[in-house]
Amino acid sequence: MTPQPRELQELVRTLHQQGTPWLPSGLGSRLDWGPPSPMELVLSCRELNGVIEHSPGDFTVRVRAGTPLLEVQAALAQHRQWLAIDMPWGSGPSDLTKTTGASSGSIGGLVARGLAGGYRQRYLGIRDQLIGISLIRADGVEAKAGGKVVKNVAGYDLMRLLAGSWGSLGLITELNLRTLPIPPGRLGLWIRGDLTPLAELGRWLLNSSLSPERIDWWRPAPGPLGLVVSLASISRQTLNEQLLCLQEKTAAMGLASTPLGAETLAELEADGRGVEGRGEEARGASAGAGWLLRLGLRSSEARALLASPSLEGFSLVLGAGSGLGYAWCDKHSATAMPAYRVEALRRLCTELGGYLNVLKQPPTSRIPAWLDTPARPMVEAIKRQFDPKQQLARGRLPGVQPLP
Repeated sequence: MTPQPRELQELVRTLHQQGTPWLPSGLGSRLDWGPPSPMELVLSCRELNGVIEHSPGDFTVRVRAGTPLLEVQAALAQHRQWLAIDMPWGSGPSDLTKTTGASSGSIGGLVARGLAGGYRQRYLGIRDQLIGISLIRADGVEAKAGGKVVKNVAGYDLMRLLAGSWGSLGLITELNLRTLPIPPGRLGLWIRGDLTPLAELGRWLLNSSLSPERIDWWRPAPGPLGLVVSLASISRQTLNEQLLCLQEKTAAMGLASTPLGAETLAELEADGRGVEGRGEEARGASAGAGWLLRLGLRSSEARALLASPSLEGFSLVLGAGSGLGYAWCDKHSATAMPAYRVEALRRLCTELGGYLNVLKQPPTSRIPAWLDTPARPMVEAIKRQFDPKQQLARGRLPGVQPLP
């Protein structure tokens, strides 16, 4: 169902009175991620779109939840600003002025999934960009949290709760977000070599004064392991000095490196989102992946993960500082990747104190999208407060293993 904005609240009230289960959705570009939903009724916010207010001087933007992410970035780019967040996995061009190509999803959907990428190294994740949120509860009551300015200190931090809720707590309708100036200069370095010196270089970078935008472990399959480092600055001279410093450090450690201009860096980042074919229009969020896994572990354990044969056959992008990333294999390789290999990789991540979520899998596989978290009782208690009838996103409550 794709109701008009004026119809939305009354529709949710009616569904609540009828006790009808339903699934909140933005543009529907990633409904196949995570656990399969047993619900047939999907409520789309596609008509709930548009930038309501942008205050360039305050570096804030107010936007409706169904607005495509690319449209938000294009509107901000007119004022040389952007949302300092990664494009979702499967997105196409990262040029902030482009609004064509296949969907990169809605801004509300991005917040609901709460997934961060390599830019989290410097700018933190989408939950940290939120300064205000509006939603419709399962019973049709409107609620708000936060405000319109960056400094909000009053009230319960509902925004953090909604980020990463996968639509299980309410329907997000509006968002107030923090913006940043677009860096006028951006350069990168692709560093390759053995795991031990690469890990040592990664530790040095994390403790250095260079403040890279991203430090990502990057390994195509097949291909060599490496680090992709992105640097940004308002000063071209400072940017060149940082790059030279990094190149000298890399050479001293016996590692090979390739300088990356802004365009080449963007293409490499697109490859790290599973986009096949540089320079092509985006092909859609569902294209290109048979297995898509979300990994999370302490950054100090990344070396043990990278050295494991469990990763063989997977492409990988993993934040060196955050320990968050994706592993995937394309549709052509997925048939040769048995489910037990993914289960072995999940066990390894768990042993290392982390987790593995299955966002996409072949139709013949039935691996749980995620397992129970130790905080499951608290998660379920929060769910009961927000959705007593258990109507929203049944089977898709993060931290609670879905029933087979």
